[in-house]
Amino acid sequence: MSPLLLLHGVGLDHRMWDRCLPALRRRHRVSAPDLPGHGSAAPAGGGITVSDLAAAVRPAEPAHVVGFSLGALVAQCLAVEEPGLVRSLTLVSSVARRTPEQAAAVRARLAAAQRSPAETADAAIGRWMSPEWRAAEPELAGELRRTLLGNDHASYLACYRVFATADEWLWPRIGGITAPTLAVTGAADPGSTPEMTRLLASRIPGARAVVVPGARHLLPLEEPDLLTEEILSHTEEADRGQL
Repeated sequence: MSPLLLLHGVGLDHRMWDRCLPALRRRHRVSAPDLPGHGSAAPAGGGITVSDLAAAVRPAEPAHVVGFSLGALVAQCLAVEEPGLVRSLTLVSSVARRTPEQAAAVRARLAAAQRSPAETADAAIGRWMSPEWRAAEPELAGELRRTLLGNDHASYLACYRVFATADEWLWPRIGGITAPTLAVTGAADPGSTPEMTRLLASRIPGARAVVVPGARHLLPLEEPDLLTEEILSHTEEADRGQL
């Protein structure tokens, strides 16, 4: 079985992949580390960069790399800086080339996080989960809130700055990515929009875009079966090509 590396989003941890793991583990040796400043990992320093985050989760051998949100930016960085270690790349709910208005909005969310972590957590869950989904799974909404508020605050802010700015640094570089690439997002994701996913697919040579109807940001939790099917189809094709 080929190795597969799963990278989570800002403020979350490896548990966000739990609903995808059973299917993925049937085909891959899966690693799902916590990024610096999250979960059980060491705190993140104030000046941490996307390259620092990528170095912290650098696989020991060539692996399929799947990144969600902030993790998708880290995955892009790995593919740029360590191309020999990335067998394939799957970018889930990734931002790309924010417009000036989108960049201003994410900077405003960073400023809000500095002032009021609780309000920021509630606003994030409101963007991520529809009212119907929150009503159906209130325990999941509560767990997400506890995870967001359980982070070391300084580490969260440092990593959120990376999330808010790294797409600008990555955009001129990702045209050189050689790994087979899949970009996937939800049709109703207001932050990692379908337009961004299509931009990624147009910028990375040979990349493919998938937009999931009706879904928002948290594809690994909202649509785990569909997402794992897309991931496994992509990694299988990449493995066949490398053989």
